[in-house]
Amino acid sequence: MDDPLSDVSKIAEGCPAVGTAPDVQKAKRDRHRRRMSSLSEFNDPFSNAEIYYGPATDPRKTAPPKQFNRTRTMSVFGNVSDFKKGFLKDHHLKRRGSEDDSYLSSKGNRKFFIEDVDKTLDELLTSEDTDRNYQITIEDTGPKVLKLGTANSGGYKHVNVRGTYMLSNLLQELTIAKSFGRHQVYLDEARINENPVSRLSRLITNQFWNSLTRRVDLNNIGEIAADTKIDTPEAKNPRIYVPHNCPEQYEFYIQASQMHPSMKLEVEYLPKDITPEYVKSLNRTPGLLALAMEEHVNPSTGEKSLVGYPYAVPGGRFNELYGWDSYMMALGLLESNKIDIARGMVEHFIFEIDHYGKILNANRSYYLCRSQPPFLTDMALVVFDRIGGAHNPNAISFLKRSFAAAIKEYKTVWTAEPRYDPESGLSCYHPDGIGIPPETEPEHFDTILLPYTRKYYTTFEEFRELYNDNDVKEPKLDEFFLHDRGVRESGHDTTYRFEGVCAYLGTIDLNSLLYRYEIDIANFIEKYCGNSYKDPNDGSVTTAQDWRKLSEVRKANINKYLWDEESGFFFDYNVKTKERTSYESATTFWALWAGLATEKQAKLMVERALPKLEMLGGIVACSERSRGQISINRPIRQWDYPFGWAPHQILAWKGLTDYGYENVARRLSYRWLYMMTKAFVDYNGIVVEKYDVTRGTDPHRVDAEYGNQGADFKGVAKEGFGWVNTSYLLGLKYMDNHARRALGACIPPMPFLKSLKPSEKEQYACGTIS
Repeated sequence: MDDPLSDVSKIAEGCPAVGTAPDVQKAKRDRHRRRMSSLSEFNDPFSNAEIYYGPATDPRKTAPPKQFNRTRTMSVFGNVSDFKKGFLKDHHLKRRGSEDDSYLSSKGNRKFFIEDVDKTLDELLTSEDTDRNYQITIEDTGPKVLKLGTANSGGYKHVNVRGTYMLSNLLQELTIAKSFGRHQVYLDEARINENPVSRLSRLITNQFWNSLTRRVDLNNIGEIAADTKIDTPEAKNPRIYVPHNCPEQYEFYIQASQMHPSMKLEVEYLPKDITPEYVKSLNRTPGLLALAMEEHVNPSTGEKSLVGYPYAVPGGRFNELYGWDSYMMALGLLESNKIDIARGMVEHFIFEIDHYGKILNANRSYYLCRSQPPFLTDMALVVFDRIGGAHNPNAISFLKRSFAAAIKEYKTVWTAEPRYDPESGLSCYHPDGIGIPPETEPEHFDTILLPYTRKYYTTFEEFRELYNDNDVKEPKLDEFFLHDRGVRESGHDTTYRFEGVCAYLGTIDLNSLLYRYEIDIANFIEKYCGNSYKDPNDGSVTTAQDWRKLSEVRKANINKYLWDEESGFFFDYNVKTKERTSYESATTFWALWAGLATEKQAKLMVERALPKLEMLGGIVACSERSRGQISINRPIRQWDYPFGWAPHQILAWKGLTDYGYENVARRLSYRWLYMMTKAFVDYNGIVVEKYDVTRGTDPHRVDAEYGNQGADFKGVAKEGFGWVNTSYLLGLKYMDNHARRALGACIPPMPFLKSLKPSEKEQYACGTIS
């Protein structure tokens, strides 16, 4: 009988359905190779942990296996499967031998057999983790070598695994295998000597985002609502606050508390009018704020239920939906094709504006008076493009809801009292609020409060209670906390740029973002509203021209009050003293991201401002001169020199590229990626919230308040840190293969740049390095 495969293949090629015997044999071979290729993909050593190690084992139900069959030693070129030896198909050598010593092994196809995961893990930590922090780093002084049994010898033959990077990867893989309940595993050597650039980008895409993703349902709300930042007796039980006009959500959370009485979930309604006094009254009983939910229908029962839209949290101690963090993470999530999570965060922001009046610092009760840098219009647009854009009616509906919320936020938050200064036409970070921010550590403000404890003969705890309850009147302290709340709303908490003055500053960062809002809203109204938008909140009707006029006025005010041509910086403007500051901040490049700078201004920024901020590891938050001297009485602040932050890098790269300086952006991104990769290789796969961009050896080591989120893990880092994850993925888009290889070898920026051919140096604007 004719092989039907040959008929199909001939028809596909436009040939008669007749084939010779060699054709049939060839088709059969091709068919066989295709089937084995799928097996190869299934056994991909670079797949995520869930696929590689299989589902987690419940130790209560599954006993350790009593026996693990020895792997059969195969002939190197004879009996090994075709998909594995594809590149040797024409090699006729048939010598029998262990694959452990073969050419295949030298090409990275070797597997290890870990007969006892716990024992190997203990041996590894005992010999290599000399500082006993459950990490293997360049600071450990062990022998930096461990013997592992090979899979094809059933563990009989051993191979040395050497060096910090491979041993730390081994520690990570064994830790993961143990967490999945595995007692014995096969481990691909390719998984522990993987190129660090490939490994880090793979972990971000396949693991870190998953670990950072949250989605509220009936079973997990207690865990999500738990808060480690508040330590009061009333805060021990998880609590959820629901908007006054969301009865369906209230019933949902009541149902969750009844289904799981042991989690002791407390559910409360918020009042219609949320005042600073009310928010302060919740300080001892903090809770999670409800977010957007969608209705799901069980296909088998027809039963309807609510489930929250997915969202990502920053990581570390930050286990809530944050403001500008979410925009930065959305860029990385979209790069990783996790569109539903990015869209979910936009849905949550629409909900927050509708029910809480603003995009919140984060969805906890103590953040109800405080917003964060506004990015909603661009966030909605980038998601809109990925869900079908103008060709998808549902995407257009999504965009209209997003922009309706952004317009409401623009009018009621950023261009309204107390955040708007009518004289200068600039907006400020100026949130409402009463008392001391409760989410900070109790001793955080002790230096500020010490004179007052002496004045009133109280302890710190007693004075905090007197002050928060308004039993003592201290105007200077009131002003201090006004500015402190402003600093937290700015997202740049803390910096000497804002200390004691933030609420009075028309900043370049905030006003750049609002200029972008005005331009985006104008384009939206012109394209999707027939150039006429009726605001459902105030009944006003505006056109694209109206919003462009607003942007022109803001741009003129920014140039008048913030631009300094001599230095090439956009500074901040104090609306109370009516003076421009001189603090050299990385947020000057936000003017490029927003598109408000002129070509001449962009050129001056690259020539004059950038050299003051470009460091070994990228852009520093501010210049050393602006930060000033550090002393016991003037400690270092985390948003100042010498620290670099992912959002500053991301916005600067995009802004410089938009103005024709992609080569400069490429150089800056190499610096940042090098620093991240070097720390990842040397310090057990670490990815942290911020870096010291002046340090080449241990940039993750930060000596500032709040420490460094993402550094406290045992064995393996499972989250990274939200916006830093994004920065790595976006930075790699600027890198060609040569640069990626250099990053994988951890070649520092200057040797890398100096090694480039003359024709390649322009790709990195090497001539602009001072």
